[in-house]
Amino acid sequence: MASQGFWSLGGDNVPPNTAGSQSPSTPRAWCQAAAQKLSGGLGSKLCALLNVAEMEKTSSELPTKPQETPAAPCDCNKPCNCPKASVRFSDLYSTDLLPASDGDAKTMSFLQEVVDILLAYIVESFDRETKVIDFHYPNELMQRNNWELQDEPESLDDILVSCRATLKYAIKTAHPRYFNQLSTGLDMVGLAADWLTSTANTNMFTYEVAPVFVLLEYVTLKKMREIIGWQDGSGDGIFSPGGAISNMYAMLLARFKMFPEVKEKGMSAVPRLAAFTSEHSHFSIKKGAAALGIGTESVICVKADQTGKMIPADLERKILEAKQKGFVPFFVSATAGTTVYGAFDPLIAVSDICKKYNVWFHVDGAWGGSLLMSRRHRWKLDGVDRANSVTWNPHKMMSVPLQCSALLVREEGLMQNCNQMHACYLFQQDKHYDLSYDTGDKALQCGRHVDIFKLWLMWRAKGTIGFESQIDKCLELSDYLYNKIKDREGYELVFDGKPQHTNVCFWYLPPSMRHIVDKEEKNKRLHKVAPVIKARMMEYGTTMVSYQPQGDKVNFFRMVISNPAATFEDIDFLIEEIERLGHDL
Repeated sequence: MASQGFWSLGGDNVPPNTAGSQSPSTPRAWCQAAAQKLSGGLGSKLCALLNVAEMEKTSSELPTKPQETPAAPCDCNKPCNCPKASVRFSDLYSTDLLPASDGDAKTMSFLQEVVDILLAYIVESFDRETKVIDFHYPNELMQRNNWELQDEPESLDDILVSCRATLKYAIKTAHPRYFNQLSTGLDMVGLAADWLTSTANTNMFTYEVAPVFVLLEYVTLKKMREIIGWQDGSGDGIFSPGGAISNMYAMLLARFKMFPEVKEKGMSAVPRLAAFTSEHSHFSIKKGAAALGIGTESVICVKADQTGKMIPADLERKILEAKQKGFVPFFVSATAGTTVYGAFDPLIAVSDICKKYNVWFHVDGAWGGSLLMSRRHRWKLDGVDRANSVTWNPHKMMSVPLQCSALLVREEGLMQNCNQMHACYLFQQDKHYDLSYDTGDKALQCGRHVDIFKLWLMWRAKGTIGFESQIDKCLELSDYLYNKIKDREGYELVFDGKPQHTNVCFWYLPPSMRHIVDKEEKNKRLHKVAPVIKARMMEYGTTMVSYQPQGDKVNFFRMVISNPAATFEDIDFLIEEIERLGHDL
């Protein structure tokens, strides 16, 4: 049986006399085992750090004067000349670290202290006894620490204090009861990959400066295109700074494909364009149109049914109306997993309409694209293989650390033709290797962050079946929540029927509102419930879940599950906590 690795230290292997009655998942039980099993005193140091963190939970204010970080003890288990014990960070500055001539030992000591802070925070983040958030209002938080930038440098001890303070007030997005956004959780392999990426500190524009990362992007994008269903994984793609930029790339390519002259002559050389998307689609479609000079008025919203799916008949009607008004339809964005309802547009029907009117067919699968990894759920994206382009955000349902968003394009070479500028100081044509691996000229950016390694390394660690299991589990949890509240007193679902994604949208009605007959009065009062409960959640720090209105519907909770750490017990806790915090409203 495979080892459970890092977390097995807090499990069944803990001797009874050290674990006591504590849960194996608590930081104290974990670090007691770690103190025995980890070499070099790292486990003991984690215990000390976690004890400090637990003591700070009851403190309402930080010390007015930061305490000096004590000199770290040497962790060596044999006689050595290790200088760590003599390091006093209050006497050191960044200029004492590498590349200073004698900075290697000081650098190692400083970075080890930073790693210790991070490890303690990671362990604490998975502890259900800790707060998801230590909330303070902006003006209060601004006053609790000196966040201002100064002309003079601070010591490394001050830098370490700043690291601790930053994490103290950070949202624990890895916490099993954090459900606020579509991107939640913290994967350990992904985190390690992110650390490595920052250490390598390179740019993705050419093979000569990022050889391994460029190859990994090529391999991974090809695999993703194969999963979409494009023959032999052919096509193109790029990792971009989030789904909004990926969607804008798609719109940019669609315009260039129909009117290539726009690249040189601008919008004055083309007729007035029209793009189409669901009324439940992401705001990035309109934002992309604004950025590209097409204009938000040229984005025509298509009606959705009561579950949030685009109505194909209304799409065709809107295309015909636009053509009659002199617009040129050039782009349709269907959504695979809408942000609020989690709805999947009928891709096959939308594709047929796009083909009929010769319009670029884009699928915004930022939220729902990862369901392609699941044999149980990929049917929800039937027809995605017909798309001209697909947005897919692994930093959502696949829990790859932010940010990790891919645009996949069916036509190879189109991105290069659309975006290349032939900068001779980067993309020399007489290099001694295959120039197709210099990917920078097909991107809008010059400097491009390495986002690929996190996804690639996690894929290696989990395999496709590991991602499938993780995604299926999140959908099972959403089914559990839906079934638990659909007939529960005090809850009303926003739309009829089982959700297609992990989005479960509902109202909580406090006892005082459950028998109000006047619909207008009921909605007026109900509109205020979710914001108050959310505010109380944040002030208590127990959990976080989002809310919003939608069309003519007053504020409701939108529960989304993408955190692999969440369990059925966490869903039970959420329901009970909503009732506890809202019972008196």
